[in-house]
Amino acid sequence: MLRFLPIICVFLAGIGVALQTPTNAALARSLGSVLLAALVSFAGGTIILVAAWLLFDRTPLTALRAAPAWTWSGGLYGAFFVACFAFSAPRLGLATALTIAIASQLGMALVLDHFGLLGLRPAPISPLKLLGIVLVLGGVVLVRRG
Repeated sequence: MLRFLPIICVFLAGIGVALQTPTNAALARSLGSVLLAALVSFAGGTIILVAAWLLFDRTPLTALRAAPAWTWSGGLYGAFFVACFAFSAPRLGLATALTIAIASQLGMALVLDHFGLLGLRPAPISPLKLLGIVLVLGGVVLVRRG
């Protein structure tokens, strides 16, 4: 069962992303602001993470000093993602927005894996991986036209 835990975790996270997008879009409509909706979303997430850290982890805050400066940019990507989806999903449709995001994530993942960037183990691009990306991009077109 433990070997399936990462798969189950990512599966549930994907469901969360699909639920988060229309939830944040509805909040943005209600508030009249995409940025305020993204801020509320991150504030809620921050509260949950602080509670989880206090209950289960408690890594000393001094550990923050050891992190390289570039590693602090992850929150920027998340904030951009949440705000972009709150703006784009109501205009494109959730399936189209998520399909485009998945295609771009896979493309970037190929580059990061291939060159072993950001601390990843190098995993060269192969023809089958490229075919997978092409099929996903074809899916973007089909979902958008469907």
